Amino acid sequence: MRTLFTAEMSELAGDLVAMSRHVESAISRASEALLTQNVELAQAVIADDAKLDDLEETVDERCVLLIAQQQPVGLDLRSIISALRISASLERMGDLAQHIAEAARRAYPESAIPSEHAEIIEEMTVAAKKAAAEVIELLETRDLNTAAGIVSDDDDLDKLHSRAYKTLLDPAYTGSTQETLDISLLARYFERFGDHAVAVSRRIVYLVTGDHTGDRARI
Repeated sequence: MRTLFTAEMSELAGDLVAMSRHVESAISRASEALLTQNVELAQAVIADDAKLDDLEETVDERCVLLIAQQQPVGLDLRSIISALRISASLERMGDLAQHIAEAARRAYPESAIPSEHAEIIEEMTVAAKKAAAEVIELLETRDLNTAAGIVSDDDDLDKLHSRAYKTLLDPAYTGSTQETLDISLLARYFERFGDHAVAVSRRIVYLVTGDHTGDRARI
């Protein structure tokens, strides 16, 4: 029975890595679609979100079965509950990538990014893609340095989010209502993406160290 349980836990870990790889692909393609006005790519990201939803459902079902059939306790139970929470964060990251793609599609053939905000949004795409790659690495290795890197990336996204909002409040800002709405939403999507990456990071830190004092994400 223990051998079977170990195999099922390994499959669960593999499902989470598969979800994280899907998230990395989604945010990378959504960012490219946003920056290059590539409506076909944006549409592909939107369509593929259903695959991530299916993966989350698979993880949830596996966790429920493990709890019901194996009655885990201690670290095993914490690992399964953490998997449920991690899968929820990954699914939400995919949703945010979808929202970014939808913004690109809605603005097509124009850009959803006013020229004065291009640099900020470009920097946000870089930080978000880096965070997504680090989430994959973290789920594969459970390396605490990688977990710290995710938190650092989120700090960068928070600062960029603040910069984006400050430009909208600048008396010199002359953007249209639609441009203001687009930037407000896009900056928020990227900032929230980082928050959910931190949620994953903190769950893994808790599993590795047993320290739950920082196991609260700003979500």
